[in-house]
Amino acid sequence: MSTPVTSTTISRADHPIRLEMIDQDGLRVMQRLGEAGFSSYLVGGAVRDLYLGKTPKDFDIGTNARPGQIRRLFKNSRTIGRRFRLVQVFFRNDKIIEVSTLRSLSEHDLDGPEQVLAPNNTYGTLAEDAQRRDLSINGLFYEIDQQTIIDYVGGVADLENGVIRMVGDPEKRILRDPVRMMRAIRHAARNSFTIEPASRRAIHRHADKLSLCPASRLRDELLKDLAGGSAAPWFELAVESGLFVELAPVYRSHLSSQSTDREHHYRKIHQLLQALDRIGATLPGAPARTLPDHLILACLLAPWASNAFAVPAKPVKGNQLHKRAKLIREAINATIGAYLNLNRAHRQEITALLGNLPMLNLYRGERDWPKWLKRKSYFAATRVLYAIIQEAETGRQVQPQQVTTISGAENKTPPRRGRSSRGKSRTRPSFADTRQGGIFGFKKQ
Repeated sequence: MSTPVTSTTISRADHPIRLEMIDQDGLRVMQRLGEAGFSSYLVGGAVRDLYLGKTPKDFDIGTNARPGQIRRLFKNSRTIGRRFRLVQVFFRNDKIIEVSTLRSLSEHDLDGPEQVLAPNNTYGTLAEDAQRRDLSINGLFYEIDQQTIIDYVGGVADLENGVIRMVGDPEKRILRDPVRMMRAIRHAARNSFTIEPASRRAIHRHADKLSLCPASRLRDELLKDLAGGSAAPWFELAVESGLFVELAPVYRSHLSSQSTDREHHYRKIHQLLQALDRIGATLPGAPARTLPDHLILACLLAPWASNAFAVPAKPVKGNQLHKRAKLIREAINATIGAYLNLNRAHRQEITALLGNLPMLNLYRGERDWPKWLKRKSYFAATRVLYAIIQEAETGRQVQPQQVTTISGAENKTPPRRGRSSRGKSRTRPSFADTRQGGIFGFKKQ
């Protein structure tokens, strides 16, 4: 075992975290657990972010209480999870505090042959829970009685020194769960940290192991990377480590060291993601609020669509627009749609965004966009994607009012609607694929 089992306790005077920085409902949960005779700790990303002076997205709690005992203490709760049961405690305004029982590493995890995503359902001690964490900076515990940080994995030193380090043997930890590579890259990009050499070498060596993970899990992790406000620095690290082409194989040949126009493609993607980062930061409630998933993925795919289908450079309309949209949809189905297990709605929406870009390019400026185009269901989101592309290419910044029209509420795909029970036609989505509506909002002519 490469990491020590002894702990370092950092006193209140020697760290920046204060009780008033912690969510009040999270404090109440820990206080009630303490009153019932259980120990409880603020864990993981919450401790990391508070130490760095950031506002945590979630305040997760670890305890030695079992799920059933937690449920009995909090009537406003439910148990979730298949591999490992944890309890969600509900509060007003849709707030959820997650409480999990401390977990341990099994003998198989420590010494046996590593298997991808093997289950780990055993309860454990504080030290064992720290050892199972992916990164040292995520393996810290904060307790409220003495207001101290408990560190078994050197996480505080790594926070101070700006280092990303995998807990334990990087080779074994990556082979057990390759998604750990994505998390290392993510936190390095978001915090401008450096990945320590052993972890970096292991990531380079095993980048192709991402293919062993469920596609839906890779999709969810990728969206976190693209929507977190650090997509451009993430892209730099993901390309350098080899992870990017595993997540977006459509760019494998373009970013290959043998490609004669590698720098051109790299620059186009990087500039788009820089624009995406800046625009995401303008949203009300950022960084918690993000652009819709399908718009983020369409942004990632825009350079690919430009190269493969001349979108949006070559203006087309009518039957040509319909034919091109069909080709785009078929290509998405065969590539990223399959790689990331995108659902039908997302594939349709991405196709609508990329396929309709030529319509905006055809009329060039806002003053020239006809009223019928502005009334289209796809117009608002396509307008933002078009503006992001223009910002990346020309440096002309997207105006905030353009972005707020398509807030994160669009992540919820509307149900498909056809005819009502009375036979009256209802509005169809822009990507309807019935004979009447054409496909993806492109009518045959």
